[in-house]
Amino acid sequence: MIKKLSIVLMMLLIPLTASAEISEKNQRETLEMRQEVLAQLYANNPEAEDMIANAEGYAVFNNGGVNLILLSAGSGKGIAHDNKSGKDTFMRMATGGVGIGLGIKDYRTVMIFHKRAMFDQFVDKGWDLSGQADAAATIDGQGGEANATDSVVSGITVYNMTEKGLALQATLQGTKYWKWD
Repeated sequence: MIKKLSIVLMMLLIPLTASAEISEKNQRETLEMRQEVLAQLYANNPEAEDMIANAEGYAVFNNGGVNLILLSAGSGKGIAHDNKSGKDTFMRMATGGVGIGLGIKDYRTVMIFHKRAMFDQFVDKGWDLSGQADAAATIDGQGGEANATDSVVSGITVYNMTEKGLALQATLQGTKYWKWD
């Protein structure tokens, strides 16, 4: 079991070593993912639609993560949208952390930026440090989850939605977001 989880962890981290430019296919897939995730968010959290409409900007990410006893790691891709200019910025992300847990999870994150400085800092610098506790058991839309995420950066609302996976964890994580050229 540990060997299998180690292999999955390595498979998640290998793409982080490549610095390939974003292809048209990746752009198209990321735009489609954003629409699907926002539709899911609005169905489950109707108040989020008004928050996004009135925000400085928002970001949507597709993430995969592994938690193996004391360490966690993950990677993903997404898009940040500036509500003022209408500009989209394609981005990548990687996360690592420490804490107690075990599991593999495919999840979506929506970040809503209520302050201009927070949005600009996210797109230009991209760091976030957060604490997270969750339990998730979801496959093909069936199952359930409970999670609590708290970003240490004020002026941001974060929604996490598990697509599929099985995880029980409590971690302190650092996440790096960067522009995908």
